[in-house]
Amino acid sequence: MMQTLTLSRLTKRYRDTEALRDVSLDVAPGERVALLGHNGAGKSTLMKIILGLISFDSGEVQVLGAAPGSGPARAGVAYLPESVAFHPALTGLEQIRHYLRLRGEPARLASELLARVGLADAGRRRIGTYSKGMRQRVGLAQALIGHPRLLVLDEPTSGLDPVSRRDFYALLDGLAAEGASVLLSSHALTEVEARTDRLVILSQGRLVTQGSLSDLRRQADLPIMLHVTPRTGASGRLAEALPQGRMNGTALHMSCGQDEKLATLSRIAGLGEIVSDVDVTPPSLEDIYSHFSRRDGQ
Repeated sequence: MMQTLTLSRLTKRYRDTEALRDVSLDVAPGERVALLGHNGAGKSTLMKIILGLISFDSGEVQVLGAAPGSGPARAGVAYLPESVAFHPALTGLEQIRHYLRLRGEPARLASELLARVGLADAGRRRIGTYSKGMRQRVGLAQALIGHPRLLVLDEPTSGLDPVSRRDFYALLDGLAAEGASVLLSSHALTEVEARTDRLVILSQGRLVTQGSLSDLRRQADLPIMLHVTPRTGASGRLAEALPQGRMNGTALHMSCGQDEKLATLSRIAGLGEIVSDVDVTPPSLEDIYSHFSRRDGQ
């Protein structure tokens, strides 16, 4: 199966600054990939190269099997910037109809596109009256024109309320299920933690690591936190049985390494009647991101 996007040893310099260095990355059809990194890590430069907006110094880039910015690539790629801008005097329907005509699509599809992003009731209002979140949804409707095979999204949930964010990711899930690939950058780590297939961490222009959340947890090898709740009156016995833990309030708190998790849980289960419950808290994406950033000297 041909990859939707292929980057091989991509390097980009701005005078004396190396914005990207030897970045290699593939995105498969239907895959949702989150691009993470601090400001200046190279995320925006990478997206501009994929879109064909700027050139690169060395390496190889294939977008839908073609050169970035070429006709075939442009026809199958959609882009949503962090801050969208539309004519304030136009209504939502008028704006989307305009973009549909530019793409050679029927203008009658505007109502359907606005409905998909939750703006069915606001289509006849002027965009100048829209909130930032509503304007962002107009941008998403515009990005969906022509059934794109690759969506490049830069901080796409900026300005959206929690319900709209949930609906947005549900829409991405549906597009991915239909075979569209998604590459998005985000600082909202708790959002992308559960709604993407693969995470890519950039730092100082280098790809530090990539993989699923479980892959990154294994690579980081950060401790797992366990919260063990004793049965009534058994706090003392639990503390004696698990001396490496710390009793705090109604639960005993302890940690273990990734490779010790099963053995530790088995030991806790073997305590039988003195244990009421146990909660396992694995490292969050924020913990993992901080780990790899510190390792890279940030």
